[in-house]
Amino acid sequence: MGRDTVRRITPAGPPRRVAMLSVHTSPLDAPGSGDAGGMNVYIVETAKRLAERGIDVEIFTRATASDQARTVPLCPGVQVNHIVAGPYEGLAKQDLPAQLCAFTAGVLRAEARHEPGWYDLVHSHYWLSGQVGWLARDRWGVPLVHSAHTLAKVNNALLAEGDEPEPLARIIGEEQVVAEADRLIASTADEAQQLIGLYGADPARVETVAPGVDLAGFLPGSQAAARRRLGLRPDAHTLLFVGRIQPLKAPDVLVRAAAHLEADPDLRGKLQVVVLGGPSGRGLAEPDAVQRLVHDLGLDDVVVFRPPAGRAAVADHYRAADLTVVPSYNESFGLVALESQAAGTPVVAAAVGGLPTAVADGVSGVLVDGHDPAVWAKVVGDLLRSPAVLRTLADRARPHAERFSWGHTADGLVRAYREAIDERRRTLRTEAG
Repeated sequence: MGRDTVRRITPAGPPRRVAMLSVHTSPLDAPGSGDAGGMNVYIVETAKRLAERGIDVEIFTRATASDQARTVPLCPGVQVNHIVAGPYEGLAKQDLPAQLCAFTAGVLRAEARHEPGWYDLVHSHYWLSGQVGWLARDRWGVPLVHSAHTLAKVNNALLAEGDEPEPLARIIGEEQVVAEADRLIASTADEAQQLIGLYGADPARVETVAPGVDLAGFLPGSQAAARRRLGLRPDAHTLLFVGRIQPLKAPDVLVRAAAHLEADPDLRGKLQVVVLGGPSGRGLAEPDAVQRLVHDLGLDDVVVFRPPAGRAAVADHYRAADLTVVPSYNESFGLVALESQAAGTPVVAAAVGGLPTAVADGVSGVLVDGHDPAVWAKVVGDLLRSPAVLRTLADRARPHAERFSWGHTADGLVRAYREAIDERRRTLRTEAG
């Protein structure tokens, strides 16, 4: 047990201070390339809302440059701590397990500079962070709350063609964290069942808390004005892909579907596809693969590639599009789909993972079974040829997105935190006799 263990968990109610762990990607990184994606957004947005509720949050992430400040304020009540663990550059995510000892040592040293009981709870994100959180939990005598974000067993069951399965080491690491965590946060009921059925999680320790969307940052607006600002064709049927370019996210499915659409006499020459993002994960092995596919299919005049952008520019891209296309092989939730709908743009998404929750099928978008480009082309083509249906979906997109907010997510997390703290207090009292 950690120093002064009983005193650490005595306060009732929500925690005063949370140590949030994000080993492999910094919340300060812009989503869309490298390892930065929806998890980065989740951590930033929930940390801000927790701070608004009077909970101080310290986020620990690995330093990736020698000139990074060791501590960076994110907003009042939230700071990011950069921990030196291994070389600053050149480490891929699969290399990081070898640096978990060094990262853990850095986190424990940071806590040791404070009086006992500095943190009331650890919240880890992704399995690498869960391994660190497990040790910190035992050292400090506080609860561990864990968010998996993605699960190896699920990813391996839904692999894209040619993609590599997640390694056994990750599966074992996830199983260990699931067994040790005081609370597991699932984004959807489907993920909760995966944790229970595939990983043997105790149902009493699994909490379903849906992610949110920044309803103030992603607002509907003029499509024509957005296209002018972005330099896009004003009269084209515009399809948008937002995210990391890697097999899991399946931008190639959209590109191949676009080739089918270009063969349609009603749509030929009228199509514009925007791919907003950068190579990531397994996509780094062939960073130009999607561009080569575009060229091979004769779509150089149809597909536009844009690098990852800030939130305002991403919101403008949503407004500029007729449809946002999310053909992923798996998504634990699908924040891109929610952001698009919040901006008033309907979504065509794969019926996998959390996307059936993020997208209301037939209401704010359309869900597609499988990844056959011909099927995707038919669904998208039917919508583009039916402007009245497309307008109805667009009108319903924002109201659906308004069912989700980061404030609601933070409230759910606070409830889970409180339950974990109360349970830990009862356990220690029982052990003390």
